[in-house]
Amino acid sequence: AVGIGFYGNSETNDGVFQLLYALDHANQTLTGIDSLVASTTLQMQGALEQHLARLNELLASRGDYVQTLKFAQQLAGSIVLQLQGLPAWRGVSADLTELSGQVAYVEYYRWLAYLLFFILVLTVCLLACLGLAKHSRCLLVMMLCCGLLMLVLSWASMAVDTAAAVGTSDFCVAPDKFIMNQTDNEISAEVVHYYLYCDQSLSSPFQQALTVFQRSLTTMQIQIQGLIQYALPLFPTAEKDLLGVQQLLNSSETSLHQLTALLDCRGLHKDYLDGLIGICYDGVEGLLYLGLFSLLAAAAFSTVTCAAPRAWRQLAGR
Repeated sequence: AVGIGFYGNSETNDGVFQLLYALDHANQTLTGIDSLVASTTLQMQGALEQHLARLNELLASRGDYVQTLKFAQQLAGSIVLQLQGLPAWRGVSADLTELSGQVAYVEYYRWLAYLLFFILVLTVCLLACLGLAKHSRCLLVMMLCCGLLMLVLSWASMAVDTAAAVGTSDFCVAPDKFIMNQTDNEISAEVVHYYLYCDQSLSSPFQQALTVFQRSLTTMQIQIQGLIQYALPLFPTAEKDLLGVQQLLNSSETSLHQLTALLDCRGLHKDYLDGLIGICYDGVEGLLYLGLFSLLAAAAFSTVTCAAPRAWRQLAGR
């Protein structure tokens, strides 16, 4: 019985830690998305606008160049608008962090409590063997008291294991509905559906925003490259700002590729499946084995408790 308990405790622990790993990885992805959106928006609204403002002053004598700069500024505003339309994951990330911390805290003490329970079971069994071998009434009384305590703990453990297994199984029947209900007020149903099912036949809800971002960025790069080629020989003092704009656009292009990869459903969907496998397979299996251990332990200590009076009479007769 104790061997079954150790196996169940280990399986449950493995399942929970797989869930925690999936939660942490998903949290890193969401945090990375928010970080990229914030940094790119800051570049477009801060450093890029400063460079364009100085270029407007330096190239003010050429109306065509000024028009090009105004067009670039409009494209930058379009990029910022698209980025602001992306969902903010800050609230979901905070919820995942809190959930991960709570699960890790509960799992640590659950694992430790069962480990102590197993040690206590083995200790009581040792007392029973010593009491019968040495014909000691003191050890027999101690065994009876400990047996009654272990009987209560075994039934309580079985009740907790059964409740946890049933509750987890209910969640595992339809986890997508539960998650959609929990995120209803924070993220749109279309986005949640995209990540939960990751159906490649459906287009990404972020496709339009990323496409506009890409086209605007490409157009800006072409415009700035043209200014570097034609305006720079006429206005050498504009070199620093033109190269600064070009560097910012290259950096934004790198951020765009990273953002596209992070927003793709495959990464978060894999974390979702890994978490489900951990809690719904290993976790539930471990809870069932722990329930079986508790049942066997309860049966064993019930037998010990019932046999203790007869053993007492036999010792008294001697």
